[in-house]
Amino acid sequence: MSKYAMVIDLKRCTGCGGCIVACKNENNLSDGIVWSSKITETVGTFPDVRFAYYPTLCNHCENAPCVSGCPTRALYKGEGGLTLHDPGKCIGCRYCMGRCPYGVISFNWENPHPAWRARTETIAQGTTSPAQVAEQVGGEVIPYYNPESAEGYAGIRPRGVVEKCHFCAHRVENEQLPYCVEACPADARIFGDLDDPNSEVSKLVKKFKSFRLREELGTEPKVFYIREFNQGKNSSTKGEV
Repeated sequence: MSKYAMVIDLKRCTGCGGCIVACKNENNLSDGIVWSSKITETVGTFPDVRFAYYPTLCNHCENAPCVSGCPTRALYKGEGGLTLHDPGKCIGCRYCMGRCPYGVISFNWENPHPAWRARTETIAQGTTSPAQVAEQVGGEVIPYYNPESAEGYAGIRPRGVVEKCHFCAHRVENEQLPYCVEACPADARIFGDLDDPNSEVSKLVKKFKSFRLREELGTEPKVFYIREFNQGKNSSTKGEV
């Protein structure tokens, strides 16, 4: 059995936000819904100021509070230890949101992508409406809809359910890397099997002193942060599945 994990190399990360954009596009996220995000910190007094940037996403905790607290088992542990969500079983109680110590679960308060459902032209009789654009390109609500994210999972989640990062399970199941890893221009995200001693994630966690967000809670997160300004060297890679 695999135990998937992600290492985020803070020395390589440039804070470009490419992972955030890639995640939105890959998973058809609606406005206001965020799976991949960031924590920023500014410490000190000018001119002695230090800025820190920490990319964030679901930590796929081994002891996931969201899973143990879900009354309908809509949240569950899948292959490789991934924390997955079945919107068909979700009743929208949001109990998981209260139990998640990382704040990475979002709730759909309205029908997704409302802007692309609008039938009103920007310029009356001069332009098409957003809904017409989506229809003309054959998109499902949004013109840039990605059908691959619907392979085994809901491509677009409906109103009244929660949603969260699933490490791009639809890609991992096809032996592809999560799209945020694939899209990172700096190779700051490395993905792989933590149980494989020869995987890059295993090697990096052993080589460098790592930390995990709020690991004192005992959730056993599977997202590890390394380096910052540590001068130790490691080869550029995105990992493997």
